[in-house]
Amino acid sequence: MDVSQYLEIFIDESSEHLQSLSDCIMTLEKEPDNKDTINEVFRAAHSLKGMAGTMGFKRMQHLTHDMENVFQEVRSDKIAVDSAMIDLLFKCLDAIDGYLANVKASSDEGTEDNEIIIKELNDFIAKANGEAPAAAPAPATSAPAEEAPAADDNGRKVLWIDFTEEEKNQVASVKAEGKSVYAVTVYIQKDCLLKAARAFLVFRAVEGLGQIIVNRPSSQDIEDEKFELDFSFCVATSEPLDKIIAAAKNVSEIEEVVGEEIKDLDAAKVEESVEEKPQATATPAVAATPAAPAAPTTTANANNAKKQTPAKPASNRTVRVDIEKLDALMNQVSELIIAKNSLVSISSTEGGSFTSQGFHEQIEYLERITTNLHESVMKVRMVPIESVVNKFPRMIRDLSRTLNKKMELYMTGEDTELDRTVVDQIGDPLQHLLRNSADHGLESAEVRAQRGKPETGTIFLNAYQEGNNVIIQVGDDGNGIDVEAVKAKAVERGVITAEQAEVMTQKEAVNLLFMPSFSMAKQITDISGRGVGLDVVKSNIEALGGDVEVKTKLGEGSTFTVRLPLTLAIIQALLVTIRDEKYAIALASITNIEDIPAKEIKYVEAKEVIHLRGSVIPLIRLDKVLDIEPKEESDENLTVVIVKRGDQMAGLVVDTLIGQQEIVIKSLGKYINGNKLISGATILGDGEVALIIDANTLM
Repeated sequence: MDVSQYLEIFIDESSEHLQSLSDCIMTLEKEPDNKDTINEVFRAAHSLKGMAGTMGFKRMQHLTHDMENVFQEVRSDKIAVDSAMIDLLFKCLDAIDGYLANVKASSDEGTEDNEIIIKELNDFIAKANGEAPAAAPAPATSAPAEEAPAADDNGRKVLWIDFTEEEKNQVASVKAEGKSVYAVTVYIQKDCLLKAARAFLVFRAVEGLGQIIVNRPSSQDIEDEKFELDFSFCVATSEPLDKIIAAAKNVSEIEEVVGEEIKDLDAAKVEESVEEKPQATATPAVAATPAAPAAPTTTANANNAKKQTPAKPASNRTVRVDIEKLDALMNQVSELIIAKNSLVSISSTEGGSFTSQGFHEQIEYLERITTNLHESVMKVRMVPIESVVNKFPRMIRDLSRTLNKKMELYMTGEDTELDRTVVDQIGDPLQHLLRNSADHGLESAEVRAQRGKPETGTIFLNAYQEGNNVIIQVGDDGNGIDVEAVKAKAVERGVITAEQAEVMTQKEAVNLLFMPSFSMAKQITDISGRGVGLDVVKSNIEALGGDVEVKTKLGEGSTFTVRLPLTLAIIQALLVTIRDEKYAIALASITNIEDIPAKEIKYVEAKEVIHLRGSVIPLIRLDKVLDIEPKEESDENLTVVIVKRGDQMAGLVVDTLIGQQEIVIKSLGKYINGNKLISGATILGDGEVALIIDANTLM
């Protein structure tokens, strides 16, 4: 059965269960006797096992099954939760996360069996039952023996199939091609609840090694669970029998698998008959549901299918939307249709004119609807940042143990919403900042004691919305940034001169940390970026149209403030002209527009500035920055667009203002990769293209 249609749902739901498991295990470390949390872990592991089994991911299913078994013992009070178990459970989560990463990349779980982790889980169960730890398990794909026995220790046998004439012909045809045909009987455990699902997983496992040509009972009977604890099938394959048996036995809740090669159909005797319903063809019907068994496709067809539909990387491409947001969106679309019908009516009415009052009213109505529609669509695209930040408490817990520092992460504003495209890309920069706080920010326990600070260091992540931006603050109560040490390092590396260092402000010195490959680490580690520095954080955030600032006080701590736009798709912009070219500037970065007499321009260090309401603001002449031909005559008055980035302000000199407009941002791809000044382009109503100026990069 083709389960690829469920892949994205599987990825989304597995990620949710993994996050739930991580949160619960963190809680369990502090409250080992919390029964509600123990039950939640059991349920999440059980759900993951069932989902992995349905999708045919055997290794992931095996691991989660053993996790579930351990928590069954914890629920029964046979095993107590301790630090060793917590560490092991986090290892399990990392392994499952690895499987999920493989599924996202290739739609397959990979080949890692995680035998060591599975052995450790089974040792916990053995200890609870007073047994000795088991020997290291053999790999799942290893063959049990050179020749499979016809019966196991319990006397279980192959239940030979009484073939129809059509089936005999099919077996003979396959054997004529040089393939072997094996009769295989599978015995399911007595306490198995979903026999049909087990049968389906066995079929799926064997299907990868050969072609199942006969099965008993029929596929419909297996789907309806009209069989006891065993079923049989014949498989045509070029693989040895032991591989077929090993693949079938690797499915959970299978007690025994036995098989024999069919060498002579006429000589084969029916040792035990199995009742069957007559079938029109030898190939079983395809199951209708994910949990139901289905007959495998022939090997040739399976190979053809692979050629036609190559495995594509799967990713989290879904957004869960509140039904009220969809209702609002639907209402706006309805209004849009009404407006369209009104315009059609005006244009078709006898004597109807596009200059009439009614037409202009409908255009205004249409503008209101499209604005509301845009707002509704943006709300649908918005997702809470909790999907990114929820993994950080676990990361800080691991760093605390690795660095041998006591630390606690406090987060607020996890429900703050951002555009999905921004959320997907903000995780790495935030992770880097948090690792930086843990590694470089927080002092050792001895230093904290000397400074009268609590033994446990505080790291915080606060998120909130501010106008059209989302602010995320990451910081700590640690050492802060030693500005003099940063200057000395910069002088040592030849980045600045000693004279420049003397006159450099604290803010300018701190900004040196964002230069490429500039790191204050005395020893390069994996924890805070292997000495890459904070330049990657800055470039990633600026690529999202945001910026980052630092406030620090030596001995008290540092705070990194990340400012991000709510969305990257549609923005309100001010359209301006410079000579004959049109440009757009994001309205969110504009504070006001001024008409400045040329005679009021002053100079500071040979650079143009204006004095405006108590502030000295540097001027940026866009025609010079954009390398446009200068005007023959200077203007008496300058049109200046005042833009702001954090605490900084600048005045952009433009020729004329066109006005405010809602624009759709289009990427220019690789055409202007080297120029960060231009963040994209937009197509105007008359078909012209206007470049979008990135005020943050400009400043």
